[in-house]
Amino acid sequence: MGQQQLLLIVLGVIIVGIAIAVGISMFKSNAQSSNRDQVINDLNNLAAKAQQYYRKPIAMAGGGQNFSQFWLVPADTGNANGSYMISTTAPTAGQYNTFTNSTGTVADSITGGDVQTIYIYGLGTELGNDGTNKVEACATVTQNGITTKVLN
Repeated sequence: MGQQQLLLIVLGVIIVGIAIAVGISMFKSNAQSSNRDQVINDLNNLAAKAQQYYRKPIAMAGGGQNFSQFWLVPADTGNANGSYMISTTAPTAGQYNTFTNSTGTVADSITGGDVQTIYIYGLGTELGNDGTNKVEACATVTQNGITTKVLN
């Protein structure tokens, strides 16, 4: 083989290597974005359940204009998209890297008196924007609306 042919082979290998690296990067970015969208979708569904509970009278196993005693069934605390918990305080990014309370169980219920706002937190399965922690999002649920915020 001549020098020109060897140079073309080396150049071809370099171009293929760059194409593979770009493809892997695009795949990771798509997986992260897809997981974030799935977590937000799950949060919106759980928030809709919470609002339904809020509006339903106590006589019909609802909250009677209160989020107190609202709870997530075990199937709602986790799925292939991520893990979910509820709280009466707004979470911050990286605050919950585990989903356990003092008794070692998932925080899946709201107790207390007059609760008018709850927060549903979701932790995804893919790495988030910071490249270290997983995808995180939070839905703020009130009697009149749902606001979703991406934390990572």
